[in-house]
Amino acid sequence: MDDPTAVAGIGDARERALAAHRLIDHYQAAIGELSRLRRESLEDLLAGGMTQTQIAHLLDMSRSRVSQLLSAGVRPERAFLGTGRLTVAIGGKQEVGRHDPGDVISAESFKAYNLLADLARSVGLDASCEVVPPPGHVHLNRPNLIVMTSPRLLPFLGQIMEADPHLRFKVDDSGWFLSTADGSQEFRSPRDNGENFDYAYLGRLPRPDGKGTFLYMAGIHAQGTLGAAQYLAESLPMLYKDFK
Repeated sequence: MDDPTAVAGIGDARERALAAHRLIDHYQAAIGELSRLRRESLEDLLAGGMTQTQIAHLLDMSRSRVSQLLSAGVRPERAFLGTGRLTVAIGGKQEVGRHDPGDVISAESFKAYNLLADLARSVGLDASCEVVPPPGHVHLNRPNLIVMTSPRLLPFLGQIMEADPHLRFKVDDSGWFLSTADGSQEFRSPRDNGENFDYAYLGRLPRPDGKGTFLYMAGIHAQGTLGAAQYLAESLPMLYKDFK
């Protein structure tokens, strides 16, 4: 139901309140996305040689309003993350040494989530964290989804990554590593040799239902996952400009 007139015709006050609340959320999300598209279009017009005065004449508004939209509108790179509230799904594992173990995530993954939540807020989005318990059956057919941690904790991601023509996670007797799809290059974590850095994957993968994509980031170790999140936070405008 997306018509205010139809909502007004609902007799039950509780159902009417719920419908109005959902419709407001729907319209607010649409307005946010349209604002982003407008700012991106204005920036494209400027890059194409139009002046702010010419854009103002095109849109029948003042030049000062055009300037305001360019500085205060929703940042175009928000589209790299999503169009609405983000869900950050993180592979968890059970606590050890406890009689009633719960599902926990690494400190690095928690820091990575906080980086992404701050990044989302900076472009006008909210984010929530979802811990995926063992054996890692994460629900991927959702919009605005970011998934973190390697196939070691989320095994199905290993199959989904086969859609990437460039990189794969693989495992052998020496442990997990990243490899090019044809196996010509391998990237094994220096952490396995006592060094203080790691490799990570960052990419957009197709949902199993074929109705969209999700953003996936995972280090070979937890440190790499945090590094991928930090890279995304620092590079979002550049990544959106290059890859849309």
